[in-house]
Amino acid sequence: MTHNVAILGASGYTGAELIRLISQHPNITIKALAAERKAGMEMADVFPHLRHLSLPTLCKIDEIDFSQIDLCFCALPHKTSQEVIAKLPGDLKIVDLSADFRLRDPDAYQKWYGNPHAALEQQKEAVYGLTEFYRDEIRSARLVAGTGCNAATGQFALRPLIAAGVIDLDEIILDMKCAVSGAGRALKENLLHAELSEGYNAYAIGGTHRHQGEFDQEFSLLAGRPVQVQFTPHLLPVNRGILATTYVKGDAQKIYETFAKAYADEPFVELLPFGEAPSTHHVRGSNFVHIGVTGDRIDGRAIVIVALDNLTKGSSGQALQNANLMLGEEETAGLMMAPLFP
Repeated sequence: MTHNVAILGASGYTGAELIRLISQHPNITIKALAAERKAGMEMADVFPHLRHLSLPTLCKIDEIDFSQIDLCFCALPHKTSQEVIAKLPGDLKIVDLSADFRLRDPDAYQKWYGNPHAALEQQKEAVYGLTEFYRDEIRSARLVAGTGCNAATGQFALRPLIAAGVIDLDEIILDMKCAVSGAGRALKENLLHAELSEGYNAYAIGGTHRHQGEFDQEFSLLAGRPVQVQFTPHLLPVNRGILATTYVKGDAQKIYETFAKAYADEPFVELLPFGEAPSTHHVRGSNFVHIGVTGDRIDGRAIVIVALDNLTKGSSGQALQNANLMLGEEETAGLMMAPLFP
């Protein structure tokens, strides 16, 4: 059975990544591509690396016949996404890649994103889209909210440990390095080559990064009490990838065994041999997550390092993984490509 999908926001990085992945899917056809400011253009002119594909001409959202669409990917900016989704047909399956439906509490959304939520009815039915931990809910969902790329990385490092009670919940430090593509395709002065290259800087210091809201929500729900981690992201002058170095208080060997049990049957999560550290180079362009655990020289402390591709497993690959479940497809369909190296 072939499923027809639409991608809204197809002219951004996550939209292009969705097209790249879906082009290899055996049972999904891209029926419509929307990009308001580039409507009427061909994808080959927007993203020349996709010129070998036969794709629909970019159009405006209101030009799409959604009665012909089985599932819609929304790769739109925050705030815009909720406004658009509120107007889509009520029986349409949707995977949203923005932040608009990640936070269950509307007050939390306003706190982190600065504006009231404009689609409260849709928010009530949204399922958080970290596939490995919400798989059953995602299968029957109509609306799935994809996670933030930083939020996904940190959760792969910490969720099994919080659930198993093997770390001190009040001593967690997340030190994260993020590729520039995580900031989107819009022109920004600090992302110009001369401003970014040959440099490395922290940003959103002191717990002000918006993905902190997802950590607060998910870790506190899992623990059954408030959990606040120290989280500092750093901007790397590279195109793809996130590397999270996580410092925790707990027995390193027990932590490793907890991961081994939690991720034993996960097709996209690779636990490296004890003491080995992952690299973003080894997950680039793939839907894989690599996790490494080592003991610290300070007794009773451990270091957990997680690497994933922010555009694939952190966003578009995660979105397709969720869509596979929602459409009754094999979860891994279109996603088992090997990482690009070097």
